[in-house]
Amino acid sequence: MSEETNEKNTQSLALWNRVLSTSVKLPFVKVDRDEFLTKELTKFCTPMEVITAVNESPTKVLTKKEIDKLANQCISYHLTMVCGTSALMGLPGGWWMAGTIPTDLAQFYGHVLSLMQKLMYLYGWPPLTDINNQLDDESLNIMTLFVGVMMGNKLAIEALGKIVAQASKKASIKISETLMAKYAIKIAQWIGINMTKEGFAKGAGKVLPLVGAPISATITYYTFRPMARRLKKHLDDLYEMRHFDVRQLEY
Repeated sequence: MSEETNEKNTQSLALWNRVLSTSVKLPFVKVDRDEFLTKELTKFCTPMEVITAVNESPTKVLTKKEIDKLANQCISYHLTMVCGTSALMGLPGGWWMAGTIPTDLAQFYGHVLSLMQKLMYLYGWPPLTDINNQLDDESLNIMTLFVGVMMGNKLAIEALGKIVAQASKKASIKISETLMAKYAIKIAQWIGINMTKEGFAKGAGKVLPLVGAPISATITYYTFRPMARRLKKHLDDLYEMRHFDVRQLEY
């Protein structure tokens, strides 16, 4: 591997880590699993069913159709929010020149991370937060893996498949930190490279004063929506794997 390639990978990794650490600090990013499920499931469930969903899994009390409806509502909400924010950041005024592109990326991935948690919880995954309700380093590695899946990264898809296969072998399993570490850096580097391309595209739209806002919002729409749909499809596929129960996973 050439020195130039090494430097590029290092910069890409640093970019993703910077965006990730900034994004998770946004107030809407960290999703309290119990609070979220309680709020959403009251639309379909009795109080006892809500308790079962929170203590065990929503898949125990919701039909696939109901999960689809709630998941699609979450996708629509975050799509609307992220496009609206992106459009505002695309408006002329000069303040974007002081760093709007990094801010835009932070809020974009903030909505990606928030939506990711909501969909995972609807499909029965355990909380990403630790016992102190914080997102630790392992949580960030898992988030990186899932962002990779949302962006169609083959290595991230492979990693998720191995975690699922590993978890299905035992009644309870701790995800191997070695397994996560093996993939997380490479996936983070790949995400960083793609973010640079995405950020450039948004920035190019903002230098056109009269069309910056709609261009920025449109690019955001056609970036965010496929990512959300790709994640939902993966969770749907896992849902169909009847032999695998995501409650077996322990972070």
